Amino acid sequence: MLAHTGARKAAAARKEAFAERKQRMMAIQTVFQRYEMKYLLTPDQKEAVLRAMQPYMEPDRYGRTSIRNLYYDTDNYRLIRRSIERPVYKEKLRVRSYGRAEPDGVVFAELKKKYKHTVYKRRLLLRAQEAADWLAGRRSCPVRTQIAAEIDYFVSYYETLHPVVFLSYEREAFAAKDGGVFRVTFDENILCRQEELTLDSEAYGAPVLEPGLVLMELKCAGGIPLWMTHTLSGERIYKTSFSKYGTAYQNILFPAQKEAVVYA
Repeated sequence: MLAHTGARKAAAARKEAFAERKQRMMAIQTVFQRYEMKYLLTPDQKEAVLRAMQPYMEPDRYGRTSIRNLYYDTDNYRLIRRSIERPVYKEKLRVRSYGRAEPDGVVFAELKKKYKHTVYKRRLLLRAQEAADWLAGRRSCPVRTQIAAEIDYFVSYYETLHPVVFLSYEREAFAAKDGGVFRVTFDENILCRQEELTLDSEAYGAPVLEPGLVLMELKCAGGIPLWMTHTLSGERIYKTSFSKYGTAYQNILFPAQKEAVVYA
């Protein structure tokens, strides 16, 4: 009798957890298709952009957050080596948390693809331990969706995927006051490391950007607003090709690998 009662309680708990997850998923955007343009700014340029934004932009619901990411790759870094060759099509897999993630906290498992100049992103909201166990092959995905199926295929195709780098940064995010899809983000204190690859740890590591620089990203479905175009031109801010993981690999991870081979 007690066993049956326990089973019923467990089933009810699973059903409640599923309903809660479904409700959260419905409230959070999980599919993106947009253009993303990146710029490296000085502190003075950032202040000029912020002044120009005041009539048009406001902090989004996240405001200023500490973002932590685990990037997945193969044993020989196949994904990032391919990405820095600037192919027409590239893809990456990461798990992201907003703030420090406890094992029972929520994270996003994200599959990000870029074809020509368009970025496509699919993401699932999961508990941190669920995401880790799923991507490590210790369990199936707790939700059955098209996005889960795409990530499953991605993981099976590359076979040896595992977390290879922790990347964290402080982000300020702004959304359009008119409700449009145009967004602006500023990322500072970008850090990377290859030890303690968990999202429930402290944010520490080697700096990816030169001191004083800020990474600004403009995210839109089409063209940049005219007021932003004028601001970029007036402040002599120019678009750059920049990848946090790619820069970390080229400037920090790959040199460390070469040094390890020399001293082996």
